[in-house]
Amino acid sequence: MASELSFVEYVVDQFDKDCAVTFKRMFGEFGLYSSGKFFAVICDDQLFVKPTEGGRAFIGDVVEAPPYPGAKNSLLIGDRIEDGEWLSELARITSRELPEPKPKKRKKKG
Repeated sequence: MASELSFVEYVVDQFDKDCAVTFKRMFGEFGLYSSGKFFAVICDDQLFVKPTEGGRAFIGDVVEAPPYPGAKNSLLIGDRIEDGEWLSELARITSRELPEPKPKKRKKKG
């Protein structure tokens, strides 16, 4: 079941502006980016954050699950979605630990 755009917009609106969270459609679901870094996905109207040591420590009692069949486990964020301050801090912590995005290769013409 694909996620509803209204749910994705709701989740993105919870983040502080300094997190600069945006989203893109990905395979019928949505990827979330913070300042250009891919840090989370929304699948079946559930938020999954990439696992990092800092993210696990911040959350404490983590719930891990794959966002879709065959995927690696991610940190499943349940009822804390409505806590924008908490969610924003998790995004900051996670993004700091993730590598910078690789530059996209330009296609040669001709």
